[in-house]
Amino acid sequence: MRELITRHIRLVRVCARPLFLAGGDTEDLVQEGMIGLLDAIRSYDTHSEVPFASFAALCIRRRMYSAIRSAAAQKHAPLNESVPFPESAAAPSDPEEELILREGTRERLDALREKLSPVERKVLTLFLEGCSYREISQRVGKPLKSVDNAVQRIRRKAAQSLGEDGNPV
Repeated sequence: MRELITRHIRLVRVCARPLFLAGGDTEDLVQEGMIGLLDAIRSYDTHSEVPFASFAALCIRRRMYSAIRSAAAQKHAPLNESVPFPESAAAPSDPEEELILREGTRERLDALREKLSPVERKVLTLFLEGCSYREISQRVGKPLKSVDNAVQRIRRKAAQSLGEDGNPV
């Protein structure tokens, strides 16, 4: 089994290269492809006239396409598209506290926007307005993959700019 995996890792990467997984990256697709390769190893009939490499490629691609379809279903979109701010979930009862929280959030957003490129700023603004990836893609004039990549960069920059206590670093 190890020998077959070692021989066909390159095939998995070749199959993953032209594909795009919304909300994921190439390594996620490679991981799905490796699961497909393992399935191929377990289910290959040695008496078959089909070469193992062809059978494995089919199993790998099917597994990757299945992962892409699942990601495109937007089943977990509300969880994947949220941008957490470390504030209390309960609404403050004091108007002064509410104002302070809003100002803190505004300051963090302003600090984050300074670290973003012009395209990332536009994507963030549209994202916070509640636009879907597809709507953002149309308004910005960029492919869906570019919008997803921009959102991932924004998330990383937001995480880097916040310390453990939720205050800007």
